[in-house]
Amino acid sequence: MTVQLDDLFAELDARLPGAVTRHVPLAGLTTYKLGGPVAVLVRVHSEGDLPALAAVVTQHRPPLLFVGRGSNLLIADAGFAGLGVVLEGAFEELTIAPDGTPGDGPDGWVAAGGAVPLPVLARRAAAAGRTGLEFYVGIPGSVGGAVRMNAGGHGRETTEVLVHARVADLGGSGEVVERDPEALGLGYRHSDLGPTEVVVGAVFRSEADDVAACEARVAEIVRWRREHQPGGANAGSVFANPDGDSAGRLIDAAGLKGFRVGGAVVSDKHANFIQADAGATAADVRALVLEVQRRVREDSGVELRPELRMIGFEA
Repeated sequence: MTVQLDDLFAELDARLPGAVTRHVPLAGLTTYKLGGPVAVLVRVHSEGDLPALAAVVTQHRPPLLFVGRGSNLLIADAGFAGLGVVLEGAFEELTIAPDGTPGDGPDGWVAAGGAVPLPVLARRAAAAGRTGLEFYVGIPGSVGGAVRMNAGGHGRETTEVLVHARVADLGGSGEVVERDPEALGLGYRHSDLGPTEVVVGAVFRSEADDVAACEARVAEIVRWRREHQPGGANAGSVFANPDGDSAGRLIDAAGLKGFRVGGAVVSDKHANFIQADAGATAADVRALVLEVQRRVREDSGVELRPELRMIGFEA
């Protein structure tokens, strides 16, 4: 594996000079602030870089990890022995078109690169008098992550506002294609995107509204989040809600608020949040996730499905 990664690094560095680094700590790229380094990290700045990256990925077939805002990632303490991909530059651009503007989308469309933070998307749209995207202010992920996971909150989901996503397959040519929600197979916290496919951008629908009204809705979501969800080092909701129920309710009913493994603890404020205290390890968090899963299964018979992506751990 070491020789393969050395070859991978050398070829990527030749094709994308200055964009590739070795043994990069991933903790700073995640909201848990935990975990070891990635063996090779490439920072992609434009769609023009994708074919070269795809050619190397297709040849070497390394394990791939796309890192957006890191808000649903738990990286193992030993790190990730593969290739991490971060979108930057042109993928951080956002365009808001007014009503009646012809272009690649509906009237009043909002186009955002895959690396645009969702709170930025929500606030920029609101400031431009565009409504419909306010719910994104409470989701600390990226546009690419929102499409991949059909992110949602406050009664709305990505599939309701998405016109199309721009997707590149790094296991193929790297060519960017447009896919609508149906073609993406969006469901509850799910898409049909494969492990080598990356969302490089998306177009969202929105409607005109009073700026003050839009910004008031954003402020209310921020207020609600601060009141009902904990701060600190966490990755948001750890488990998806089962049909007709709430993961947080099930965890609370099992008596697990405040339950701890090492430096990881189930939040007293919201039971579907697991916080990492000072000195916590990624192994602590993973062990707590598995123990919560086990105890809820014993208490209610419900098998909770993690939304949290746990990377680099043994099965």
